[in-house]
Amino acid sequence: MEFSARQIAELIGGVVEGDPQVRVSGLARIEEGKAGSLSFLANPKYTPYLYSTASSIVIINHDFVPERKVQTTLIRVPDAYAAFAQLLELYQQTHDDRKGVASLAFCAPGVQLGEEVYIGEFSYIGNETILGREVKIFPQVYIGENCQIGQGTVIYPGVKIYAGTQIGKNCIIHAGCVIGADGFGFASQTGNTYTKVPQTGIVIIEDYVEIGANTTIDRATIGATIIRQGVKLDNLIQIAHNVEVGENTVMAAQTGVSGSTKIGANCMFGGQVGLAGHITIADEVKLAAQSGVASHIRQKGAVMMGSPVIPFREYTRVLVHFKNLNKWVEKVQELERRLNELAGDTSKADEK
Repeated sequence: MEFSARQIAELIGGVVEGDPQVRVSGLARIEEGKAGSLSFLANPKYTPYLYSTASSIVIINHDFVPERKVQTTLIRVPDAYAAFAQLLELYQQTHDDRKGVASLAFCAPGVQLGEEVYIGEFSYIGNETILGREVKIFPQVYIGENCQIGQGTVIYPGVKIYAGTQIGKNCIIHAGCVIGADGFGFASQTGNTYTKVPQTGIVIIEDYVEIGANTTIDRATIGATIIRQGVKLDNLIQIAHNVEVGENTVMAAQTGVSGSTKIGANCMFGGQVGLAGHITIADEVKLAAQSGVASHIRQKGAVMMGSPVIPFREYTRVLVHFKNLNKWVEKVQELERRLNELAGDTSKADEK
């Protein structure tokens, strides 16, 4: 499918600078552009490619001023990255525009299907589950009984969703996720044995949440594990039972959140962050990669790093001293040697 520069500008609210009739049929990075492709420029370090790219159209920011003549057609927008993301979403929608229930899919009695639903081969939909309008279930997905999936949500291959899970509208669940498995609940007994504590709660995922591949979200022991609206979880994240993640919080890969922890809104966690259980994290907290959090963070907007975490600026100052630790040890050892020598000289003088 081809689009002209004028059509694209209308879609993203841009202004064409160049040939409005030039057409593109694909997308490309600006440094790899070729005729018939669309690119964008947002990061200044890629500016030199604007003058050499073969892309037919490049999306740029309104305030960008070229240093020399540009051969390609430009579309100026307030935010080039956001505009290109919008086009990528439209592009994805055209490629994933599937409808209908495959003959090899299974829907149990009582399943309710909204209009224009897609269910791929070898997927299983449990009894009394409700799928909203335009929900897309790709092949080999398991959805247990009494689940609710909101309008426009996309669930990619191999996802497992346990009974009673509630997922809002326009969510994206990537391949291999497991949502609603039992939380890690065991009661210790005499003789170093453990008794399993039944996990009777559910998982609630609100609207516009995206969950990366192979992430796991456990059901609550009692009540609900809750992922609030707009949360973005990377691949390989573990959310334990009865956790609550505040709206628009984002977490990078391999983050682990222990049971009953409450995370505020608009937080940002780097990769491999670990949080202990039964703690509270305030709104807008930022945790650097590999941070370990063992206690509450009450300060809104705190920026923390380390394990255990300390304020980011304090950590950077400590890190400077840590890098020089060997030098300080050598100096202390030298001072000790000199003191021992002085002590020895003093002892000899006393003997005389």
